[in-house]
Amino acid sequence: MSANIPVSILVMFLTIYGVRVLPLTLLKKEIKNPFIRSFLYYVPYVSLSVMTFPAILSATADVRSGLAGFAAAVILAWVDGNLFRVSLGACAAVYLAELFL
Repeated sequence: MSANIPVSILVMFLTIYGVRVLPLTLLKKEIKNPFIRSFLYYVPYVSLSVMTFPAILSATADVRSGLAGFAAAVILAWVDGNLFRVSLGACAAVYLAELFL
């Protein structure tokens, strides 16, 4: 097992845990500022995306096939939203891209 996987999982855990728990423990009043509220809401999603995107590109033999799978997944998620169909479509896009590249 690569040493990067446990470290990545630990960093993701600490990021999400810190963003969700620290405001509850350190602040006594409700946060009313909409900017801070939206920032605290989106930080876990952004941090997971930033850690996942490079893995998507390096998971295949060619970066272009990873980008094809990513693009297919984004389009299918936007249109349909069904996780099973999105994953099948992304896998099919990567397969076809690897076949023709």
